[in-house]
Amino acid sequence: MTKTELLDRVSRSSEERQLFSRVLDKLDQAARGAPAHTPFLSQSQQEAVKRLLNAAGHPRHLFAGGFPGSERQVCALLPDWQEEDHWEPPYAALRCSWQSGEKLTHRDFLGSILGQGIDREKVGDLLVGESFCDILVMEELKPYLLQSFDSAGRTRLRVAELPLEAVQPPEKQVKVIHDTVNSLRLDAVMATGFSLSRGKAADVISAGRVEVNHALCLKSDRTVTQGDVLTCRGLGKCVLTEVNGLSKKGRVMIVMERYL
Repeated sequence: MTKTELLDRVSRSSEERQLFSRVLDKLDQAARGAPAHTPFLSQSQQEAVKRLLNAAGHPRHLFAGGFPGSERQVCALLPDWQEEDHWEPPYAALRCSWQSGEKLTHRDFLGSILGQGIDREKVGDLLVGESFCDILVMEELKPYLLQSFDSAGRTRLRVAELPLEAVQPPEKQVKVIHDTVNSLRLDAVMATGFSLSRGKAADVISAGRVEVNHALCLKSDRTVTQGDVLTCRGLGKCVLTEVNGLSKKGRVMIVMERYL
């Protein structure tokens, strides 16, 4: 199968086709014996790349983002001679610290970084704690940020390199929701998970803001199942953790976890 035929087979959008073309170029590089990798990929991009690699015959690869459970990860394409244990990550970690008591958010850090003209794909997870934020960045970006990244919002920062093994993800805060729904339609479950009206849930779905298991979904009537991850741009993420049969009134009893 030629590259064009493979792209025609697996691409679902022009954005995916562009991403896949870049990954296939990296795959060719690995086939010639040179280690290769993508930039940081979102979770939906990771799922798409996995689909491409499956269609391409399962070439040797790995996904990593600097710590267990990272959301944004690179995909490394491994040449035949390279073992996974000897793979060198193409990214580094930085720790940004500030005066205790000042409140900074993920948006503060991401906005300050992107405001300097840095591409989002060069930056991995941003792990915001009480008085520090650990940031994963591509190795080539590290010297610039060490020298020039000195504030987030109006808060002054101290930035230093951090060993990857010292990265500290903050404890995730989860709200557990027990409720009943008429059915397991996406709009009904979304309404429960994100405290929306069903009509508003349908609106954000049709607007292209919702992913199910990290894949875009535009169908409000899609049936979701236990374990599905629902993500809404601007609202966050929730998981349908339990489906517990019908209530006395014939409604479906569910349990959801919303990440705060």
